[in-house]
Amino acid sequence: MKPVVVLVGRPNVGKSTLFNALTRSRAAIVSDEAGVTRDRQYGDGRVGDRPYLVVDTGGLAGETQSLSALMSAQTRQAMEEADAIVFVTDGRSGPAAGDHEIAKLLRRLGKTVSVAVNKCEGVDPDAIVAEFYTLGLGKPLAISSAHGEGLPQLMQQVLAPLPQIEEEQAPSDVPRIAIAGRPNVGKSTLVNALLGEERVVVADQPGTTRDSIRIPLSHAGHDYLLIDTAGVRRRARVEQGVEKYSVIKTLQAISEANVVILVLDARQEVSDQDVDLAGYVLEHGRSLVLAVNKWDGLEESRRDWIKRELDRKLPFLTFSPPHFISALTGSGVSKLFPAVDRAFASAHADMPTAQLNRVLEKAIQATPPPIARGRRIKLKFAHQSGRNPPRVTIYGNLVSHVPDAYRRYLANAIRAAFKLEGTPVRIDFEQGENPYEVQKPKRKLSPRKSALARRERRIVRKKKLQS
Repeated sequence: MKPVVVLVGRPNVGKSTLFNALTRSRAAIVSDEAGVTRDRQYGDGRVGDRPYLVVDTGGLAGETQSLSALMSAQTRQAMEEADAIVFVTDGRSGPAAGDHEIAKLLRRLGKTVSVAVNKCEGVDPDAIVAEFYTLGLGKPLAISSAHGEGLPQLMQQVLAPLPQIEEEQAPSDVPRIAIAGRPNVGKSTLVNALLGEERVVVADQPGTTRDSIRIPLSHAGHDYLLIDTAGVRRRARVEQGVEKYSVIKTLQAISEANVVILVLDARQEVSDQDVDLAGYVLEHGRSLVLAVNKWDGLEESRRDWIKRELDRKLPFLTFSPPHFISALTGSGVSKLFPAVDRAFASAHADMPTAQLNRVLEKAIQATPPPIARGRRIKLKFAHQSGRNPPRVTIYGNLVSHVPDAYRRYLANAIRAAFKLEGTPVRIDFEQGENPYEVQKPKRKLSPRKSALARRERRIVRKKKLQS
């Protein structure tokens, strides 16, 4: 396996900026506000021919408040899993009391630790680094995460004592699952339930998750990539700054996923925001699994009311049957993996052209297309033109006048015939005949018949001129 390098330090010393620089990405949110990073964030890095896994963590502030304590627990767990630790400090402020407390903790762990003195751009590095020897963790290295200065030297020092491994290629067919929903509906609790461990911070406070956290996992012999996202609120309630970028990263995670588990709260009504988020998932062609959380302990009347609400407000999700779960107790959670597998397989399904045209013919016979401009719309030929989501192109006459309702009817007929679950089906219309039909060559006339045909054409033209 790749060596695991964990970034630790006080809040706002530049760990997330260093994470983005090492992974050459913008996966971690960077802000002047302290305490933005709350969960562990994983990314791939490389120095020369050495690949490694780098982990961003929340700042260790030594506070005992509930959320800070949970963040510290996440960071400590990451430190236990690390092969090497980069202790990030702030060169502008010098070693603080909190740095010395973290240094004591690191010495007790017995891990390979490198001290990175960040924000050293534009100053004498020797003068800045000197006072960090008091941490007692060896020679500090001056770096600038924002400018990329000193990072190759830092990682060469970090990886030098670790054994070199051959990099494994990640399989391209691993389903990417995004967990999405409004704030405080139980997304992070569901992630922990799926993983079977306290992997992400869970608190009663809405907006606990800010980054989109990517977590690889295996279940029943299948590999997945799980993406926990920040809750998406109505635009009018989204504050500027960190929350704004959290929402952007959530929408990006949805567009990059193969399957989205949309989490609803059974103890609240189905809101317009839930409907909009489901629409966004379908607009981007992602497969969808609907999970109604906090189902345990509800009265039967409330359960019936929620089911009616789902039918009334989410009628366009008939292809994705709801799963009623409790992420806190684990009830029903195990059924989500088979649902994800079915949705992923349906999104990549093959639809043979002959069978697809039989389905189209049967659907037209059951419900013919409407009349347009006094003529009936004729749909003649269909073929599969894409996957993830399945896309079907249908050729015919007057296809620009096909109403949306009939388009949905054909999509439902195709979905039912091929037993597709959890995925939208896109229907495109093209004016014209079957483009794959082989045109028969015109038969050549004999010289005698050609002469007779030319004579007949001359006689016809002469009669037209005389008339």
